[in-house]
Amino acid sequence: MAIKIGVDIGSTHTDAVALEGRNLIYATKVETTPDLTEGLLNAITEVIKNLGERKNEIKALMIGTTHGLNAIHQAKRLNRVAVIRIGLPAGEGVPPLMEWPEGLRSFVTSVHLVRGGHEYTGEEILPLDENKIYQIASEINGKVDSVAITSIFSIVNPEHENRVKDILLKEGISVPITLSHQIGGIGLIERENATILNSLILNIFNNLIQILQSLLHKLGLENVELYFAQNDGTIASAQFIKKFPIFTVAGPVSNSIRGAHLLTGITDAIVMDIGGTTTNVGVLYKGYPRESASPVEIAGIRTNFRMPDIYTLALGGGTIIRGEEIGPESVGFMLTKRGLSWGGDTFTTTDVSMVVKGIKIEGSNPELVRNKYLDGYLKKIYNKMVESWENAIDIMKTSKEDVIVIGVGGGSIMLPEILKGSSKLVIPKNAQYANAIGCTLTKVGATIERTFSYEQTNRDIAIKSLIEEAKKTAISAGAIETSIEVREIEELQMPYLPGNAIKVSVKVVGELKI
Repeated sequence: MAIKIGVDIGSTHTDAVALEGRNLIYATKVETTPDLTEGLLNAITEVIKNLGERKNEIKALMIGTTHGLNAIHQAKRLNRVAVIRIGLPAGEGVPPLMEWPEGLRSFVTSVHLVRGGHEYTGEEILPLDENKIYQIASEINGKVDSVAITSIFSIVNPEHENRVKDILLKEGISVPITLSHQIGGIGLIERENATILNSLILNIFNNLIQILQSLLHKLGLENVELYFAQNDGTIASAQFIKKFPIFTVAGPVSNSIRGAHLLTGITDAIVMDIGGTTTNVGVLYKGYPRESASPVEIAGIRTNFRMPDIYTLALGGGTIIRGEEIGPESVGFMLTKRGLSWGGDTFTTTDVSMVVKGIKIEGSNPELVRNKYLDGYLKKIYNKMVESWENAIDIMKTSKEDVIVIGVGGGSIMLPEILKGSSKLVIPKNAQYANAIGCTLTKVGATIERTFSYEQTNRDIAIKSLIEEAKKTAISAGAIETSIEVREIEELQMPYLPGNAIKVSVKVVGELKI
């Protein structure tokens, strides 16, 4: 049976696993480095080294990374982007890049507004101003690294976006071109923002993929297929992610939720992923992360592509305690050097938990904590930690009923046996590697969202067309065609649009082709 390697980059540790089917062969944690690539390569190299002669059985490498997200937040090493919006005169009221931070805005070298666009019914508002596109091509040629194209209601009719791309290619524009109808859903500004963000990080992912492929070649594993974790708890091939890296920014968070399902078999629960710095609380729904119903902000920029619904607490295993204040600072991966129980000078949540819960961790000495603090104080701090987790459960629940809670991540050992709002707490075997396991064992997926007027388009025909489009996307992302199944069909009425307008979303998943 083929061996698959999964690597997930967290804020403090990078986890890597090797699995044969569902059998865990090897697992490791290494420190996440400031340059994420260094820690990533260290983890991959260690796993492959420990596999020895069995390394030739490796068929796939899956990566869950925040490379793109970090680059956006840091506003470093990003592409120079030309932005084209098709929608004059209707779309000139709110210009592109409104409320963008200056650091990110500086990478957009030019903004162009063009006549054209469509109604929500798919009919043209005005014909595309092709002469303007030829002029833009001349202006940006050789001056940008990528192009972001957005048109009004292109998720209904992408004709103008596709035509602009064709003209740019014809005129010798050889840089990557991102079309908004392939990125986001309804909402011009949010979809445009997501499209520009995708264009900004294209080269970062292209370079990362080249580095990983070079490492595999160096290790004699040039035939190993490379995949990346996506925001919705599925994976996609490196070739697909080269075009759409924005779909990876929440991959590590989704990995943990998906891993919780794969380790327990539970399909519906609240998942608490406790790392060194934070607790990420998400919802497992039918085996996949519940998606956020609200626009998601990245670096303060509103977007509308599909992201997991996550509530984050500054409460992890390395969180620093000062008096009765818990966090938000953390010692992160320095816990075993700075934590009191290891002879350091920093009082952390793990120090508290080891004493109150009686947790045993190799190399630690909780007596160092007992000698410094009274039991009553330690219990008071621990109870405050528990209250924070219970509050998070209450925030994420959709009903008053108690729910199953699954604890994963290295810090899940700090959780109490009973949590208010939880009907049962489950901490599975290998919970500390749930993120990497989730990345390794999940399926290839694709989600397509479009808007239709059921007065003009037959409902069955509309849904069938979306299913076919989603299947094609999943195949291009690495799925076996015959294994693809429809996981979800959502229909949402758009009351602010006339003509019985409906937003339809289709999600499909399939087995990995290796």
